[in-house]
Amino acid sequence: MITCISHGPLLLKVEIVIMLTRVFKIKKIKKEKNKSYNPKDYSSYCLSKKVINVRELRRIAMQGIPDGAGIRSTVWKLLLGYLPPDRGLWPSELAKKRSQYKHFKDDLLVNPSEITRRLDKSTIYESEEWKCESSGFLSRSEITHDEHPLSLGKSSIWNQFFQDSEIMEQIDRDVKRTHPDMHFFSGDSSFAKSNQEALKNILIVFAKLNPGIRYVQGMNEILAPLYYVFKSDPDEEFSVSAEADTFFCFVELLSGFRDNFCQQLDNSVVGIRSTITRLSQLLKEHDEELWRHLEVTTKVNPQFYAFRWITLLLTQEFNFADSLHIWDTLLSDPDGPQETLLRVCCAMLILIRRRLLAGDFTSNLKLLQNYPPTNISHLLYVANKLRTLG
Repeated sequence: MITCISHGPLLLKVEIVIMLTRVFKIKKIKKEKNKSYNPKDYSSYCLSKKVINVRELRRIAMQGIPDGAGIRSTVWKLLLGYLPPDRGLWPSELAKKRSQYKHFKDDLLVNPSEITRRLDKSTIYESEEWKCESSGFLSRSEITHDEHPLSLGKSSIWNQFFQDSEIMEQIDRDVKRTHPDMHFFSGDSSFAKSNQEALKNILIVFAKLNPGIRYVQGMNEILAPLYYVFKSDPDEEFSVSAEADTFFCFVELLSGFRDNFCQQLDNSVVGIRSTITRLSQLLKEHDEELWRHLEVTTKVNPQFYAFRWITLLLTQEFNFADSLHIWDTLLSDPDGPQETLLRVCCAMLILIRRRLLAGDFTSNLKLLQNYPPTNISHLLYVANKLRTLG
């Protein structure tokens, strides 16, 4: 049963936010009358107001969000529009969304036998039929054509179930491979298994609600950071609802990248190949020498490395903590994460330009498919400079 969140834990959370946001590392923000406010104090002020100024929050969060006290969890939900700016609306909005997700699971995460059992509860049976139903079987007279396991009709719940099973098996395999180096996602502990189960539930529900896209391999990697951040919230009232919160934030995040996952759009002006071409053009605009060496001289097609960078939002190129830092910036862009992502990818190329200019096809491809460790703050600084220069 979904219960409404009380104001107490929310107020306590904001107090913790106020204490810990002093670790924000950003430049001082100048206010009216030439008065300078410490950004640590301003970020606290921004989050503690009754109605949060999301525009200012974006500007602050773009520089990175502290890991402690569930700050990132709260800020990401605000940046993705899951939490409204008015804190007074949080309890009712969260209760409504979490209840809605529960209904999604109740309706979609069931097998056909369970569906038919539910349908039959509204029918009054004779004693013999009641015994048959209670043992888990339907009497022959009660089984319609669409309810028969051998039916291949488009409206057959069994036919749909078997089609869904293929996707569910793929999801299960991918989830088990998600961050095998992290005990949070991998291992035999009940905690890891429950987290895997939550990831599978979200991906299955998403696939069933979005038949045009369904599930595409790699979505698990985009889902993982969201779920990790929300599940790690020290406020138990938030962490226990991480699955529902993650689902809606995942849907919102993916809405800005859904064309990259639609195979029918691969060659369109909005598909993944078009997005990669935009990255190539961005590099040519800011560093034509490097662009020419990569694409003309050494024939390194950007699809060889940028496809993974873009579709998985850089989750595979850096360690998990650095990926979260990069996502702070991606989610903070008021125009959406797509353009910021391309600038970060372009900055990644520029930062290793010397090695790339000295390399041939083989060495450059190996370098780009195994990007070297780098200072993430500097990377994001260079990416932001590209925005200014553009």
